[in-house]
Amino acid sequence: MSEEIEKQVAELEKQLKKLQKNQAKDQISIIAFSGDLDKMLAAMIIATGARAMDTEVKMFFTFWATAMLRDKKKCGTGKDFMSKMFGFMLPKGSTQLKLSKLNMCGMGTEMLKGLMKKKRVSSLEELLKIAGELGVEINVCEMSMDLMGFKREEMIDYPNLKYVGVGSYLADANESRIQLFI
Repeated sequence: MSEEIEKQVAELEKQLKKLQKNQAKDQISIIAFSGDLDKMLAAMIIATGARAMDTEVKMFFTFWATAMLRDKKKCGTGKDFMSKMFGFMLPKGSTQLKLSKLNMCGMGTEMLKGLMKKKRVSSLEELLKIAGELGVEINVCEMSMDLMGFKREEMIDYPNLKYVGVGSYLADANESRIQLFI
């Protein structure tokens, strides 16, 4: 009888270890897909808020959101015609993003930025700086960068910036309690 109980206890311990190994971390994974100012503000506010609450944050920038990470003072070299066209047509950095709604030829964007300043709400540039100081990890999709024609040398200087594939995001999301798509 005691041998049977020992087997059951051993099996329960094995199952418990497996459950503990697969338990989600206190981590949030955010896919930043949009290139719109309001959506990127929301993503960065959530990211910095979560980090301030001691939650690990991993952001995955893909497609249109990658334009936000371009440094307006840097240029990529060796680009083909299509890459140059994308570079010309897409925003170069966070200061050039526009609102998703009510942009009104840029007037809405400037109105929102003015209101944010008046109400002492951090700008997107300030939120990026805060995110870096708090340890928010930003992962940039290499495939999206390649499609958009962006080069590593034209991206912002950010302390926790990595260039990854979708597999890295999926691994992070699998470990996270929360996943968001913005």
